[in-house]
Amino acid sequence: MADWSRGHGAVDDMLDAENKLLADSLASKVSRLKSLAYDIDKDAEEQNSYLDGMGSNFLSATGLLTGSVKRFSTMVRSGRENRKILCYVSVGLVVVFFLLYHMVSRIQA
Repeated sequence: MADWSRGHGAVDDMLDAENKLLADSLASKVSRLKSLAYDIDKDAEEQNSYLDGMGSNFLSATGLLTGSVKRFSTMVRSGRENRKILCYVSVGLVVVFFLLYHMVSRIQA
């Protein structure tokens, strides 16, 4: 009977040691999952704030474009003199664009 209890004690010690090892392994996995979940949460918050900022930027750009389109429409609907000015400005902008393009291409070459 004494041998049985000694053998039983050794089995209990082995099972306890194995349980401690498994518990430690589980604790480290839980810790990794917790840090991963924290990182995901932090990243999601950063992306949400970035997207909120982009939304306000798009709204301001939309307001600017709407105002520009209204002014352009008003200018086109107005008299002949404004149309001449509009054509001169348009041609001037195209010429400036090509000049800048030419200068940049010569600098890079």
